Amino acid sequence: MRAAARRLTRRLGRRGAVLTLKGTMALVYGSGQVVQPTGDRQGLALLLKLRPLEFWGWAWIAAGVTALVCAWLPRRGDWPGFLAVWLIASSWAMAYLVSWWPLGASPRGWVVAVLFGAFGAVCLVAIGWDEPPPARSEPPRET
Repeated sequence: MRAAARRLTRRLGRRGAVLTLKGTMALVYGSGQVVQPTGDRQGLALLLKLRPLEFWGWAWIAAGVTALVCAWLPRRGDWPGFLAVWLIASSWAMAYLVSWWPLGASPRGWVVAVLFGAFGAVCLVAIGWDEPPPARSEPPRET
């Protein structure tokens, strides 16, 4: 059992682990928006003018699924997962930021904007990571 877990962890790598975590969070957040939408919509006013909240929930789900699938791809092929999560998170960050300033519709919009912005920014950091070289006793990982 442990050997299988080590093989999976080695196969996934650090980038894949980040994508798995981000994908899971996006998938769960999107599911929450579809099943039981958020009560505070002031910060999302701009996005809601474009599409209903259910659409945005499904966009979060799609980003999460993309990240989870890409987590298992080789390093050069995993970038769509990072991009998908960054795009949806930065869209929400910008909507909340604009709702705070200049619109003034959401007095605490800047707080939510920072949280979503940081959530997406982690993807921009991780996309540039290289996997560490395998230990001498480990076989090289596919790239």
